[in-house]
Amino acid sequence: MQNMLTLISNVFRGTASKNGARAVVSTRSYADFTPQATFDTKKCELHRLDHGPPQQAVLTREQGLQYYRTMQTMRRMELKADQLYKQRIIRGFCHLYDGQEACAVGIEAGITREDHLITAYRTHGYTMTRGVSVKEILAELTGRRGGVTKGKGGSMHMYGKNFYGGNGIVGAQVPLGAGVALACQYQGNNQVCVTLYGDGAANQGQVFESFNMAALWKLPCIFICENNQYGMGTSMERASASTEYYKRGDYIPGIRVDGMDVLCVREATKFAADHCRSGKGPILMELQTYRYHGHSMSDPGVSYRTREEIQEVRSKSDPISMLKDRLVSHNMASVEEFKEMDIEIRKEIEDAAQFATSDPEPPLEDLCDHIFYNEGPIEVRGTNPWTKLKSRS
Repeated sequence: MQNMLTLISNVFRGTASKNGARAVVSTRSYADFTPQATFDTKKCELHRLDHGPPQQAVLTREQGLQYYRTMQTMRRMELKADQLYKQRIIRGFCHLYDGQEACAVGIEAGITREDHLITAYRTHGYTMTRGVSVKEILAELTGRRGGVTKGKGGSMHMYGKNFYGGNGIVGAQVPLGAGVALACQYQGNNQVCVTLYGDGAANQGQVFESFNMAALWKLPCIFICENNQYGMGTSMERASASTEYYKRGDYIPGIRVDGMDVLCVREATKFAADHCRSGKGPILMELQTYRYHGHSMSDPGVSYRTREEIQEVRSKSDPISMLKDRLVSHNMASVEEFKEMDIEIRKEIEDAAQFATSDPEPPLEDLCDHIFYNEGPIEVRGTNPWTKLKSRS
């Protein structure tokens, strides 16, 4: 009988799925695990608000495993991108997101797929949480036809449904996000736009112009500053007279959030989305987070900070380790489950990398496609008047 139970367990291990997220089943029964638990979260600092997000978050076992899988997949994907770049398979700009996974996963858990999101050039994580596959992301990084933007966008220019990139100009996505929020208000669809920027872009004039217009028109816009402590190689203290980025909106309410805790980010995002949907106008969030890699692949990341500083954050505040420890300590998952999941994730990443290095590059005749949306083929001049190319929608 015991052998039969073991056989059944092995057959069903790792096959349960729901909402597109695979839930690994260990040799222990579901009944052995705690299905739901409540966790304390760090209190948010508030600006122009009477109350903030709750200081407790309810987490189900299924949610916890889904968040872990997504963050760990994101981490492994970025490490693979690092490897491919050093092998000179990925070229050009490449800004990695490892260390900041709780921001992307927590934000996505606090909004709906019908809501909108726009970010800067550190975009791989958000491309993934918005529904684009790892295979398409890595293929875009290697400039292949199977990439999410057909191999023509690269690291900074990835898009998906209700996801507007991926923008290479510092701060330029912020007024675009305000415009998306204006469209939501105009259409009356009860949707919000999450508009992200970094601490390095926080001093841009166009950011404050966007704040002003959003406040005047009460736009449903969640402005989020991902404060990873460094703008390129400059610490925030050297770049900003005020580092209280959540107060930078002045007349816009703000909250400062622990960006290394996925539950804290999720609850704060839910709070911000409810604020916008209720017609109160925009809100500003500052997520205090940290990137493990340098600003880009050309930056070793240790000329303006010490290796000890990076290691201290990894050991004390890593978002993936924190979530894993919570689930194990509250009997919501087992160490064996995480080991099995990690093996599956590594295989997924390796398969995606294989595709990204074997898929063909886009041919020259595809170069000018998609200049216009829903238009018939048009002729585009090349680098001289005698070279003609076709643009197809």
